[in-house]
Amino acid sequence: MPIKQFDLAKDRLRQGGVRDAARVAEQLARGVIASAAPQTVIVVCESDRVRDFAMELGVRVHESNATTLNEAVTVAYEHLGNEFDRLLIVHSDLRSPQGLGEFVPGPGITIVTDHRRDGTNLLVVPTRLEFRFSYGRGSRLAHEIEANRLGLECAVVFDSPWAYDIDEPRDLDFDPDAR
Repeated sequence: MPIKQFDLAKDRLRQGGVRDAARVAEQLARGVIASAAPQTVIVVCESDRVRDFAMELGVRVHESNATTLNEAVTVAYEHLGNEFDRLLIVHSDLRSPQGLGEFVPGPGITIVTDHRRDGTNLLVVPTRLEFRFSYGRGSRLAHEIEANRLGLECAVVFDSPWAYDIDEPRDLDFDPDAR
């Protein structure tokens, strides 16, 4: 689970006038970590504050000095590949993370897209591959293309409570039942 330094995270929330964006980011991360139990949770971070936060919650930490999300996830993926057969990479800003700890993905790659059907909120990837992570706009399609490049089965989940992440102020009030 990559987590950006709380006081730097959620830039679009800050730009949209949410003054307590750091608190929102921390609360969301706390909820995602709690919902991932009983699975092994490893927080990937560049911040001492996030490291301490994760350790207080009893989860492992992979410290990174990466400058981008893709770089941080790639380095962690390579490092953890000797320990795990598959990694589930989940963002720390899910609105409704309940059930993450019981999630059993199918074979190959699993992508849970965001509610805009553009991003990747959750990604399950077998380890020991030369997988190219492509977080950012269009990441769902980029990850599908990467699965195809590697000749792996790929399941895309469009209808999931995990599709709702918090990026913009309107996401704080988003009603998933009003779709």
